[in-house]
Amino acid sequence: MGRLEGKTAIITGAARGIGRAFAARYAEEGARVAIADINIEAAEKAAAEIGRDTIAVHLDVTDQASIDEAVRETEERLGGIDILINNAALFDLAPIVEITRESYERLFSINVAGTLFTMQAVARSMIAHGRGGRIINMASQAGRRGEPLVAIYCATKAAVISLTQSAGLDLIKHRINVNAIAPGVVDGEHWDGVDALFAKYENRPLGEKKRLAGEAVPYGRMGRPEDLTGMAVFLASEEAEYIVAQTYNVDGGNWMN
Repeated sequence: MGRLEGKTAIITGAARGIGRAFAARYAEEGARVAIADINIEAAEKAAAEIGRDTIAVHLDVTDQASIDEAVRETEERLGGIDILINNAALFDLAPIVEITRESYERLFSINVAGTLFTMQAVARSMIAHGRGGRIINMASQAGRRGEPLVAIYCATKAAVISLTQSAGLDLIKHRINVNAIAPGVVDGEHWDGVDALFAKYENRPLGEKKRLAGEAVPYGRMGRPEDLTGMAVFLASEEAEYIVAQTYNVDGGNWMN
């Protein structure tokens, strides 16, 4: 029997990358999984590939009606929600003097407001069902420190860590454990865009920043989405019953609390 047997999870931004890895691992552990993504076609493809009681639901975390509908649909099709992973996020970078309001508002809308109001909607569902639950927010090593070109993204992930602490303290009375995972540099298609932005502002050839980021990790390489799934399973399991409002680094030794 899997460690999440009989549980239902909704994972945002799960059509690809880290979110998809979470969905696949949760399904292997016996959970019913809703892949919630703004790209419903990609979500449906991922759900079909994973199988094992995995469904796709459309979710735009910047739209409250979309959040509410995704929660309602997951409840209706899978029978309540036991676990939420707030994974949907956006990255951008620029020097302080070049940051635009558009970039600021977009990142905070997705990374912070999206996390907060999805957490709120799912917490309300969990409270109504009266069986507690687990909420896992995706922070980042960027939320632990400032970086010269990454001010807005760092600020959004610091806010996620703070929201995790406050929500964890507030919701535990309902037996809802709220915690977070802070990855380091994780390889994937998104890093092509990250690398291109660093190449632009640091005058580097394409691919160099990604290589240097991997070499700088004490473990010796960039992370892979699968490196994060063990922590995601642990925090959703009964073994994490007494863990509240914490953020765990899973980053190959990049950052130490």
